[in-house]
Amino acid sequence: MTSEKFEFTGSHGVPLAARLDLPESRPRAYALFAHCFTCGKDVVAAARIARALTDFGIAVLRFDFTGLGGSGGDFGNTDFSSNVADVVAAADHLRERFAAPTLLVGHSLGGAAVLAAAHRVPEVRAVATIGAPADPAHVLHLLEGSRAEIEQRGEAEVVLAGRSFRIRKQFLDDIAVQSQAERIAQLGAALLVMHAPGDKIVGVDNARQIFDAARHPKSFIALDGADHLLTDRNDAVFAATMLATWAARYLPDQSVPEEESGDGFVVVSENGESRYGQHVTLGRHTLTADEPRPVGVDSGPSPYDLLLAGLGACTSMTLRMYARRKQWPLDHVTVKLRHSRVHADDCADCETRDGHIDRIERVIHLDGNLDADQRRRLLEIADKCPVHRTLHSEVKITTTETPPSE
Repeated sequence: MTSEKFEFTGSHGVPLAARLDLPESRPRAYALFAHCFTCGKDVVAAARIARALTDFGIAVLRFDFTGLGGSGGDFGNTDFSSNVADVVAAADHLRERFAAPTLLVGHSLGGAAVLAAAHRVPEVRAVATIGAPADPAHVLHLLEGSRAEIEQRGEAEVVLAGRSFRIRKQFLDDIAVQSQAERIAQLGAALLVMHAPGDKIVGVDNARQIFDAARHPKSFIALDGADHLLTDRNDAVFAATMLATWAARYLPDQSVPEEESGDGFVVVSENGESRYGQHVTLGRHTLTADEPRPVGVDSGPSPYDLLLAGLGACTSMTLRMYARRKQWPLDHVTVKLRHSRVHADDCADCETRDGHIDRIERVIHLDGNLDADQRRRLLEIADKCPVHRTLHSEVKITTTETPPSE
């Protein structure tokens, strides 16, 4: 599993910290994970479930709600509705940069949030809840000792899970008007309800209420012996394994067709992050490309940077292969490259005499106890790397358009 950290704009217009966990191969689907009340994206259960889902080829985006973890904003200004809006914003970001989530997963109050957000993410095929309350108002029991003060003063400091949070009256007002049962009844997606029978934070009767309110297809899995936070690794892995197995029936396969998954096949698409930002998929690997400032926002290497990187990597690999075959003492290779456009008449050994030409300057540093002949030969071999030879050979590029129906 590999992970990519980034930020996106949440419902309050502030940056929210996010992490995208990716499987080793191209994702067959994308999921969005919403964490429990006052928790964070890196809570043990979220991390373990995300890791297990990636083993099934599902990429998982988890993020910190406004005012929590690494995200900006004031938690005291949030409420359940803003949490739901954060989930929708996260789904929008996935859609723009990668692919829309077809699976929503929510833990505890995060489960209530994904149930409420599902109808605002049209691509969703399946929703799974873990230890979720049937009604968001369930969290009010956590505030009982401070509820009167919140009602009278408009806010209060409340200690939850050993940490102090400012809760304002708007939170109470908002959570009291949520029509959760109606949302569940009109979910429009397959539902999996997972709950521990011995959950002491959110009683298992909540699972029954969610299940009864939902229409088919719906399923229930008992997380027997687990606690509310799934702190035991085996419980988290079991939940994720069952979740992934269940979801496979409903999730579309977004992986690359076999003919497009081999070496040498690259897919580039706009990521929506900036005017020229691109999402680049190279087999099992992904990266971002962009134009440098002021044309772009420099969120990734430029097209010419990628070209130079390909030449530099090929050069270094070719030298390493040759030195290993010869058993020469080459300890380390560094290749520095720079691209520029120069007047043709400034190039004494170029065939083109008019206009401008592209020039790539390549400087190779070889570490190791090499003699002069070995160093000379390695510099000759550098010109024989496949990418170097491609740049010097005739290259034919054919361009076609994908039929609109595909």
